[in-house]
Amino acid sequence: MGIREDVFYEGGPHRGDLIISILLAFTVIFIPLTVAAIVRALWLRYRITSRRISITGGWRGRDRSDVIYSEISKVATVPRGIGTWGDIVVTLKDGSRLEMRAIPRFREIYDYIAERTADKTGKAVSAIKMM
Repeated sequence: MGIREDVFYEGGPHRGDLIISILLAFTVIFIPLTVAAIVRALWLRYRITSRRISITGGWRGRDRSDVIYSEISKVATVPRGIGTWGDIVVTLKDGSRLEMRAIPRFREIYDYIAERTADKTGKAVSAIKMM
């Protein structure tokens, strides 16, 4: 029997990111950003549980990254889409970064990650909130 994990969030990027990017594609300059938003909508999935953060992405969703909370040293958030979704950047103890783009409910998810990190490491996570 495996260790139980409680899922807090499981899903893809916020739909608003895709909709705004498609609308901006009419101004030819934003076409590359629109393509990126379409690829994110098709193949990017986030899973945030009581034990780890898992991100499945890459070409056709073939890459997966897992991070346990005890490896996190800093978390930064940046609101987008008039604050309805946002980006979260998790910095690990080894200096590498994990970016999560267009996260719905990003404030709740940030609080959840910060709480779990504090529980696992015994100290508060260094946080940066951009407003």
